[in-house]
Amino acid sequence: MYGHRRSGDKRGRRLGWPVFSITLLLLALATVAGAEGGGERAIVVGGDRDYPPYEYLDKGGNPAGFNVALTRAIAEVMGMRVEFRLGGWSEVRTALQNGGVDVLEGMSLSGERAETVDFSTPHAMVNHAIFARRDSPPVNSLDELAGRSVAVHRGGIMHDLLARTGFSGRLHLTPTPADALRLVAAGKTDYAIVAIVPGMYLIRELKLTNLLPVVRNVATHRYGYAVKKGNAELLSRFNEGLAILRKTGQYEKIYNEWLGVLEPEHVEWRTIARYAAVVVVPLVLLLGVFALWSRTLHRQVALRTADLTREIAERKHAEEELRRNQQQLLQADKLAALGVLVSGVAHEINNPTGLILLDLPVLKRVHRDARTILDNHAAEQGEFLLGGLPYNEMRDEIPRMLDEMHDGAKRIKRIVNDLKDFARRDDLAELSPLNLNEIVATALRLVEPTLRKATSRFRVDYGDNLPPFRGHAQRIEQVVVNLVINACQALPDPERGIMVSTRHNRSTGSLLLTVRDEGGGIAPEDLPRLTDPFFTTKRDSGGTGLGLSVSTGIVKEHGGRLQFESTLGTGTIVTLVLPALEEETP
Repeated sequence: MYGHRRSGDKRGRRLGWPVFSITLLLLALATVAGAEGGGERAIVVGGDRDYPPYEYLDKGGNPAGFNVALTRAIAEVMGMRVEFRLGGWSEVRTALQNGGVDVLEGMSLSGERAETVDFSTPHAMVNHAIFARRDSPPVNSLDELAGRSVAVHRGGIMHDLLARTGFSGRLHLTPTPADALRLVAAGKTDYAIVAIVPGMYLIRELKLTNLLPVVRNVATHRYGYAVKKGNAELLSRFNEGLAILRKTGQYEKIYNEWLGVLEPEHVEWRTIARYAAVVVVPLVLLLGVFALWSRTLHRQVALRTADLTREIAERKHAEEELRRNQQQLLQADKLAALGVLVSGVAHEINNPTGLILLDLPVLKRVHRDARTILDNHAAEQGEFLLGGLPYNEMRDEIPRMLDEMHDGAKRIKRIVNDLKDFARRDDLAELSPLNLNEIVATALRLVEPTLRKATSRFRVDYGDNLPPFRGHAQRIEQVVVNLVINACQALPDPERGIMVSTRHNRSTGSLLLTVRDEGGGIAPEDLPRLTDPFFTTKRDSGGTGLGLSVSTGIVKEHGGRLQFESTLGTGTIVTLVLPALEEETP
């Protein structure tokens, strides 16, 4: 990402035809895909046009960056259409409040901002740094900038922070972070405060070789999606999509691509030529084969459709069967790729995760020991900044952040282990005994933000002394998450409730999980079709009709079943039935 350089004319002519051919093929495929798309209103996504590498307009005027790639991936997995509108930061913030955009794809969280917008689960942490010329006097904190001239991005989180804390220096407000760095490079201001990743990116791209970060972290802020206050339904869709990307590994791939370690080395033409020979040429051949295969497939489908014109019902059945087969082939390809990926990276992920799990308890003890000292210092000297934030806020935030990191690291380790188990799973013989209550508790923790937004009346009742069942923890957890999310989406307002319960039916030897919602209910004629692929009652809100179909397949693999009861205007009850392991007689 960071190491790209412009190629020479000769190199451009050598690569022009292959790239042009690929572009034509991709445009053709995109046109076909667009013709098959639905008519759902596009969600307008706003962003800053000058905040690389998070979000910006590239040299062709197209949206690019980490936020843009993440939004496109969420839109794909959630079946949403999105339209990007990148402009000046203050303009897009105003557009969110005026309804010109539906969601901002990147905004730093603060208590002041939370009064007017609702934030998603953070998808990044943004560290801000102090940049200066190489010959500038050294500084170590924001306090040492008192009396100095400092450039900051107008309307940015650091502008808000400095204004709120009564900064005593001279502020120069600029339209973009790049303008702030230019002022420092030209000697018109002493320092600039810019996020470290955009700052390093801009220094490289603008060739501001006389600048460097003198303090790499003066403030850290959580960074995520923001919607207008009260738009819980849209926010839940982005939260759900983000959770899916994290569980499938797509988030890590996008993060590493855009926000990974800078690659400063110059790319020589020999390297480009080698990549062209190794990658581009086979890709062109592959696309050509794909085009021929696609053309052949379309011809076969056309012939088969002509044969089925005698019966309209039969033709519809054949088309639905074809869609199911294509979806199954796609899923099988994803699972095969997952198996290869897991076998290669699981060890590399577990090593740093193990270090985190070893180091975090030490950090917790260090904080507990230092807390008394910091409290005494605050009592004697008054309020002071710690990590760029007031100590009275950080006093309770630090233990929570350490606990979140510890829980996150344990979850990473658990997910990697689950993926390893899944990748080498051949049959049901490798399924292990599981506790249903533990599975449900884990799933509820995952959807806790969505539950808080959807209802103020949530209750869970865990049955006592439940026998185990044999299964795959992550796949059953996926079913529970799906059922609870469906219940949240069924509620018209937060005053309606959701109840989750588990119990053991000794007469049938079954374990039962019940999810009851007080939503609008389901029409009787729709109940038999709920588990059909691509059938959904939420098409207008972005539903794909695959959630319950996939869940039903998982439950059947475990020898269980899903039962549905619903009354219009009253609500819906979904019951997951799983066979309990028989107790061994002494």
